[in-house]
Amino acid sequence: MNPEQPKTRIALFMSALDGGGAERIMLYLARGFVEAGLEVDLVLAKAEGPLMSQIPPGVRVINLKSKRLILSLPILARYVRKQKPVALLSALEDANLVAIWTRRLMRLPVRVVVTVHNTLSREAQNATNLKRRIAPYLVKLFYPWADAVITVSQGAAEDLARLGMASGLVKVVYNPVVMPEFHERVKEPVDHYWFEPDRPPVILGVGRLERQKDFPTLIQAFAELRQHRPIRLMILGEGQDRPMLERLIQDLGLGQEVLLPGFVSNPYAYMAKSSVFVLSSLFEGLPTALIEAMAAGIPVVSTDCESGPREILINGQYGPLVPIGDVTAMAEAIAKTLDSPVNSTSLKQRALDFSLEKAIAQYRQVLGV
Repeated sequence: MNPEQPKTRIALFMSALDGGGAERIMLYLARGFVEAGLEVDLVLAKAEGPLMSQIPPGVRVINLKSKRLILSLPILARYVRKQKPVALLSALEDANLVAIWTRRLMRLPVRVVVTVHNTLSREAQNATNLKRRIAPYLVKLFYPWADAVITVSQGAAEDLARLGMASGLVKVVYNPVVMPEFHERVKEPVDHYWFEPDRPPVILGVGRLERQKDFPTLIQAFAELRQHRPIRLMILGEGQDRPMLERLIQDLGLGQEVLLPGFVSNPYAYMAKSSVFVLSSLFEGLPTALIEAMAAGIPVVSTDCESGPREILINGQYGPLVPIGDVTAMAEAIAKTLDSPVNSTSLKQRALDFSLEKAIAQYRQVLGV
């Protein structure tokens, strides 16, 4: 590239940098785009959240300073007119809709690509608020206004097809999960006595403390398992279900064996030192934490939820798949995995299929950059 030639600018749009998997993926993509020689703006309705400290070098942060996401629409439009990004890439349904409406209502000359990180129909079925329950109808109505819709798994794409989305609009691109520095972060120390030598095995869960992740099933499966062997459970993450989970832990008499440390900036080091990682979700798009655990070399157990786990584990080849909400099946799968874990090297090798390099090449093709 001619050094005097202006670089192509793209914008990544989100509400904020909360500590979820979709937000992490967008930061990974931002880094990959910078390394590919693009100018990258991270446009946030509010520049806040636990992942603010993890914004990659070379990424410019645009803070729209909007009290509510929907109110950022005219500010986003002004940004697009002034900075003229070639493409606007958004994540999560609320931000996706604002990006689509902004381009349509303001008639902006920018390519809009939205990303879907969950199985939307399942998310709506399990939602507790009206906005999430009607999301599939909004998606069906407005997503066709986008230039492309990227889903993170074939299962999520099939779900969109059932909602009536035209197949030509939907592109499947696996998330970039295994970053170049991942294996260095895995080696970082964990300052917790549970991980000292000769301690009982630690079962690990990672994710927001909310209904989707179904941590009650994991906690109850752990309760069954601990009756037969010394074992401990740690769940990393924060969320609205914390009080309910804490009550369940106390009711089951597990206060000394189950720990909820909250959000941690480097869950990979915890993964590497745990004995089994468990994904207990009711639904997913492409569960990042499951791939990260495999990349760390830790054996995994997952619910056979829509969508992603069956694709990632190739029908159970890399770890057992158990029915959603089945406490006994999960306990049995964890026990079996503790006794006969999948080879660590093969897990790491499979995780490399979800690399940043592969994802960036496919995203650039869809974005037209």
